[in-house]
Amino acid sequence: MTLTEKIAWDDNILPFQLDRSGIRGRFGRLDAVLDDMLAQHRYPSAVEAMVAEAAVLTALIGQTIKLRWKLSLQIRGDGPLQLIATDYFGPSKSGEPARMRAYAGFDAESIDRVKGAPFSMIGEGMFAILIDQGPDTAPYQGITPLAGGSLAACAQTYFAQSEQLPTRFSIALGKSREPGGSEHWRAGGVMIQHMPNASPYANLAPGAHGLLAAGDLLAENEGEDWNRVNLHLDTLDDLELVGPQVGATTLLHRLFHEEEPRVFDSQPVRFGCTCAPEKVVNTLSVYGPGEIANMVDTNGKVTADCQFCGAHYEFDPADLGTGLRRDSD
Repeated sequence: MTLTEKIAWDDNILPFQLDRSGIRGRFGRLDAVLDDMLAQHRYPSAVEAMVAEAAVLTALIGQTIKLRWKLSLQIRGDGPLQLIATDYFGPSKSGEPARMRAYAGFDAESIDRVKGAPFSMIGEGMFAILIDQGPDTAPYQGITPLAGGSLAACAQTYFAQSEQLPTRFSIALGKSREPGGSEHWRAGGVMIQHMPNASPYANLAPGAHGLLAAGDLLAENEGEDWNRVNLHLDTLDDLELVGPQVGATTLLHRLFHEEEPRVFDSQPVRFGCTCAPEKVVNTLSVYGPGEIANMVDTNGKVTADCQFCGAHYEFDPADLGTGLRRDSD
C-alpha cells in the first residue's frame, strides 16, 4: 500500500452492505485521532488501550446513526478504571468530518496493582449509549451491565438487549512504529448488523447473565447467513484489521466476496472538542455567590479545565454574575 492509500483509509469509517446476507456493516481505522485524544493526557498504557477500544466502538456506532449532534458512550465501574467517556459529534454538513473526543477517570495507585486483561480494571458496572440530537429533542439513553470480557462484547449485548439487532464487533489495537517515526496507537474495527427488516424475534430466551445475544434474535434461515458471515469475519487477523498494509475496500472484498459486498461513501473522523468559555460560564451559572466565592483561587480567579482536551479557562468572579470582586478591584 502506498502512503497516499494509507492516509486515505486512516481515520475513516467505511459503510458497507452484504447483499447476499442482508447484513450491513462499518469498517474503520483510527490513527491520528487516537494520537490527538491520548496526547491530552498521561494515561497508563492499559488505560490507553481501553480508551482506544472505546473510541473505535464509538466511531463505528456513531456512523450508523444520522446524528444531528452527539452520540456518547459511557462505561462506569467499581474498579480502578472508574470511567471511560467518549463523544462522537456528527458532521454539520455533508462532506465534513465527524469529531471525536475521549476521557478516562481512574485511581492511579490501584491501576498499577491490577493483574489480567485491561477490561478487568473496570470491575462491575454499566455500559451506556446516549444519543442527543440537539435542542428541542429528547435525549435517548440505553444501558446494559458490563459482561463478556471486553467493551466490544458489552456493545454486542447492548444491541441485542436494547435494540434487538444482532450485532458483532471485531476490534484490534496496538502500538506501532513506522520507519523514522515514534511509537503510537493504531486501532481498527469491523461492525456487522443484521438488517432491521429481518424479523429478529425468533428465540428471545436470555443466555449468559440473563442477557440476549445475537443468536437469540435470529430465525433459522437468518441464522445461517449470520453464522456464515461471522465465519468469514473470524478469518481476519489483527494486523489486517489495524493496517495499514491492506486498504479497506480490498480487505472487505477479500473477506466477503461471496456475500456480494457494496461500499458507500466513507466518513472521515477527526479529534475535536466542543468546550468553550461560554459553556463553562453556563455550567457555573447554577452556583450561588457563596459557592462561587469558594472556587476563587489565590489569584482571584475561578478556573476550570476541560477533562477531554485539557483546555484551561480562567474567569473574573464578577464576570460570572455573582457580584464578587477581586481584592484589587
